[in-house]
Amino acid sequence: MRPSIDGVALERRIEALYALPNHAPMPDDAEEAIDLLLTALEQGHLRAAVRGERDEWVAVPWVKRGILAGFRVGRMIDQSVLGDARVSRPFTFFDKHTYPTRALTLDDGIRVVPGGSSIRRGAYVARGVVCMPPMFVNVGAYVGAGTMIDSHALIGSCAQVGERVHISAAAQIGGVLEPVNASPVVIEDDVVVGGNCGVYEGTVVRARAVLAAGVVLTRGTPVFDLVHERVLRAGAGGVLQIPADAVVVPGARQVAHGWGREQGLALQTPVIVKYRDDKTDVATALEGWLR
Repeated sequence: MRPSIDGVALERRIEALYALPNHAPMPDDAEEAIDLLLTALEQGHLRAAVRGERDEWVAVPWVKRGILAGFRVGRMIDQSVLGDARVSRPFTFFDKHTYPTRALTLDDGIRVVPGGSSIRRGAYVARGVVCMPPMFVNVGAYVGAGTMIDSHALIGSCAQVGERVHISAAAQIGGVLEPVNASPVVIEDDVVVGGNCGVYEGTVVRARAVLAAGVVLTRGTPVFDLVHERVLRAGAGGVLQIPADAVVVPGARQVAHGWGREQGLALQTPVIVKYRDDKTDVATALEGWLR
C-alpha cells in the first residue's frame, strides 16, 4: 500500500525552499522535502502536468520548482558503476546526489533490456513499460502502462507520455522544465511516434495519432491538414495540438516569394494526410508482438 502524501503541506515546503536566495544555506529538512517530492512523482501521486477540466494540459509550476530546487540542494557525487575491472570497464557518472538513477526491482514490472538505459529519479514509469537500450527517461517525466521506448529515444524532463504509446528508435520527446509555467510536451494514449521524430516546446499529440518517421513538431510549427483543408498553429497558451487519430508525415511547402522562390526552395512542413482507420491500426499493431 502506497503511503499517503500531504500534497498541500509539501507544496508549501517546496515553495519556501525555492524562494530562498541562490547562496542561502539550505534548511535541515531540504533533502527530506526533495525526497518526498521525487517519491510522489515516482509513485504517480504527483505529476508535472495535468489534464484540466476543459481537456487542456497545464503545467504544475510548484512541482517544477521543486525539481529545480533539487539541483540546488544536491551535491556532486561519484555515481560510477565500477564492476569487475578484469572483465569490464567502469561506467563513470558524476551528478547531483539528489538525482541518481531509479532503483528498480522485478516487482516494478518494468522491462529494461540490457545495454545502457537510464531512468532518472523522480520519473514515473508504469508497469508493462518496455525500455530498449539505450534510452533515457528524465526527472519529472510520466510514462504510462504498456508503452515501449525504443533504442536511442529520449523522454525529456516533465514530458507526459500516455499508455500503449510506441516511441520509436531515436525519437526525442522534449522536456520543458523552465519556465515553470510553460506548456508541457504531451503524448496521449495509443500514439505511435516514428523513428527520428522530434516533439518539442509545448506540443500536445492527441490520442491514437500517428507521427511518421522524421516528423518534427514545435509550438511554432504550422501543420497542414489535407483532410480538412486547414492549417493548424499554436493556439491559446502557445500550444500546438495534433488532433486525435491524425496521421502526420513529413512534407514540404514551396517558398512563395522572392529569391527563395526563384531558387526553387521549399520549407519542411508536417502534413496530416489522413485520419486513423482500421487499415492504419493493422499497420501499427505489429509492434505489439514485440512485447
